[in-house]
Amino acid sequence: MFAFSVWCFATASSIAGLAWAWRFYAEMMRADEGNDAMREIAESVRSGADAYLRQQFKWVAIVFGVVALLLAIASFGLRVQHEFAAVAFLSGGLFSGLCGWFGMKTATRASSRTAAAAQHSLNDGLQIAFRSGAVMGLTVVGMGLLYVCGWFAIMYWGIPMVAGQDAAMNLQQISVAMLSFGMGASVQALFARVGGGIFTKAADVGADLVGKVEQSLKEDSPRNPATIADNVGDNVGDVAGMGADLYESYCGSILAASALGVAAFRSSELLPAGTDTTTAQLHAMLLPIAIAATGILLSIVGIYAVKTGEELSQKSLLKALAKGINLSAVLVSVAAVAVTWALMPAVPGTLVLGVVPGISVSIVVGLVAGWAIGQWTERVTSDEYATTQNLAKQAETGPATLIISGVADGMLSTWAPVVIVCTAMLLAFGFANGGDFSDSTRFSLGLYGIGIAAVGMLSTLGITLATDAYGPIADNAGGNASMAGLPDVVRDRTDALDSLGNTTAATGKGFAIGSAALTALALLAAYVESVRDGFQRWGDDHVVSEQLGDGYHMINDTLAVQRTGDQNDVFLLMPSYSTNFAPQPVPASLDTSEQNDSNDPAALAATRPAAVQPVADAVAPSVAGRRVPLLKADLHDFLVYYDATLMNPRVLIGVFLGAMSTFVFCAMTMKSVGRAAQGMVIEVRRQFSENPGILDGTVKPDYQRPVAISTQAAQREMILPSLLGLWLPIATGLVLGVGGVIGLLTGCLTSGFCLAVFMANSGGAWDNAKKHIEAGNYGGKNSEAHKAAVVGDTVGDPFKDTSGPSLNILIKLMSMVSVVVAGLVVRYSLVAIGWF
Repeated sequence: MFAFSVWCFATASSIAGLAWAWRFYAEMMRADEGNDAMREIAESVRSGADAYLRQQFKWVAIVFGVVALLLAIASFGLRVQHEFAAVAFLSGGLFSGLCGWFGMKTATRASSRTAAAAQHSLNDGLQIAFRSGAVMGLTVVGMGLLYVCGWFAIMYWGIPMVAGQDAAMNLQQISVAMLSFGMGASVQALFARVGGGIFTKAADVGADLVGKVEQSLKEDSPRNPATIADNVGDNVGDVAGMGADLYESYCGSILAASALGVAAFRSSELLPAGTDTTTAQLHAMLLPIAIAATGILLSIVGIYAVKTGEELSQKSLLKALAKGINLSAVLVSVAAVAVTWALMPAVPGTLVLGVVPGISVSIVVGLVAGWAIGQWTERVTSDEYATTQNLAKQAETGPATLIISGVADGMLSTWAPVVIVCTAMLLAFGFANGGDFSDSTRFSLGLYGIGIAAVGMLSTLGITLATDAYGPIADNAGGNASMAGLPDVVRDRTDALDSLGNTTAATGKGFAIGSAALTALALLAAYVESVRDGFQRWGDDHVVSEQLGDGYHMINDTLAVQRTGDQNDVFLLMPSYSTNFAPQPVPASLDTSEQNDSNDPAALAATRPAAVQPVADAVAPSVAGRRVPLLKADLHDFLVYYDATLMNPRVLIGVFLGAMSTFVFCAMTMKSVGRAAQGMVIEVRRQFSENPGILDGTVKPDYQRPVAISTQAAQREMILPSLLGLWLPIATGLVLGVGGVIGLLTGCLTSGFCLAVFMANSGGAWDNAKKHIEAGNYGGKNSEAHKAAVVGDTVGDPFKDTSGPSLNILIKLMSMVSVVVAGLVVRYSLVAIGWF
């Protein structure tokens, strides 16, 4: 009954988030859209964005159909996946796509209304833009949590109700099955990010190089044929793409933490006397859901706190946004204590002040880490600080020195996010398990703390994503005001909002990267649970296919199953055990709970079942030989079983492949931007050449042709980079086995995180250095320094808006794909069949 109450609370919170998203959308639609020129410009942007999404969804639908078919074959043909895998994959992609579509629909309708509102006051413009961004934020968290709650209800209550109790799944099976649901969201997110990033940067490069550098046109000039395409790109890349990215992180963190929570309380060793294991697992599984639900409600509270006066300074505008974000974060921190106290069992040694479960501190650690990464990103990218101001000064000596300095600043900026994430991992782990880093029985509890920290970081996503989605809305509002020829006072206000949007976009990318790192780490830990499920499926299928009766049966040299009635107990035979001991006749009975860590072969022989007595010439094993019941195996057991150490060539090769994949992926996406931008530059030059009247304003440019060119190029160029994240984990797993996959994910996470931070911060700094010069510093607009800064910003565009942000999703997608295909790798890899 208590579980149902928590589920009802979470479901109601998700519905409340969606209801407030619709309310803010309706308020925005009732606002004045501006004069005829403003409406016409907004309609051009809207139609271009809709055309792009329609084309993207066609390509994505084909990929989803193929992958769903392969998952169905894996589920029903090879029997290595849960039967829901294909449906869950499709539904995850559908929900992610809906979030992006609705967020972009809102953004493209809000830009002209923001510009119109700015005619009255700065606060009116801020309210329209920010609450329109909140539509995206609340839609993502509302649909994400509703998706998780819906599948939990189907699996926990629906299946037994429809198919009977014999079909009921235990919590471990439910948590692992739900992990696979995030793959659809990951694939959709990568296509949205890569495709949107290619579109927006191809348009941006064409607009800047030809319009600004060659023709000295101002920002968002109506005489620039690529201006509309540039504004469309802001929406498809920074609204739809970012929304899909963080939807994936949000769902992935909840699902990974839930799986780790079930694993943490697999046995009753950690629980106080009289506490039921199943109840503890259920509560640990529901805690991330409850935290996310609380965060939605408190994000709505924070949104209402965002207000500003008429001061145009960045300091006052940032303060207005920070007030709402900080209020939500503080309220969630307080609520986390109450929620964890109500749900978590009082594990001895983990209580803070003897009362509060340490896991509540792990939640706060996640929140603080997200805030700290955002603050650091602002400091190294905003032109309010010395780093970007010094970078702007480099433009006085040309683009070369500017680019060199920007690369160096980006590389240097990686140290703080790495330290923050590592510190957060240690603190979240330590508070969750009582600070015991060596006790294997508490290790899983520490991993659960890391998963919960990721949930905590994303718990206020409803408002933090609002600040990020606000950016392109304000940018488009500035473009609308400029193209419509609104008075300077309006343009000054939209410029202030746009400048704020540049800062929030940079900090939002830092937050997205940090949350991706913690989510991917939680998924890496949860990968073991999918491997466990793969072994169990193998054992069950072996019993059925071989028509085995009761008794102890060897599946291969390292795996065994005991059949007792309708129950199949699978055992991992540790390397020393399977190498030094040969199978003998199956005994009449088997004590499945017994383990012996002695290195004495005689002692081992006395305690082991006859089925695995030592051969005559066996030598003492270097590691205590053990048969480990699969359901009781911990992370250390799996690492020993697969020899998952850096001295294992399979693991080391996986690490190198993971590190390499991030650089190859960035190269592929940047080359895609370059090829797409080349077509855009040629088109803009063609229009200027064939229609000289465009430059003097007597002829209207053909805005739709650049939109069509970017759309076609983005669809064509997004396929290969996106497929890299799908096939590489599968290929690595089938060749190198589970150990190779662990290495792959480790290499991809560590190198990808640093590379993403470097690219996002370099690109953001170059962008704001250009803005700093345009504000009148170092010669101002059209100066030599400004032209150099435009070149630097053009180089940085694919850094910060294509390759860098897409790396977040690559890291998580590889983890998700590995989780989903774990059963296939466990059973059919070259390592599993003994060929490698």
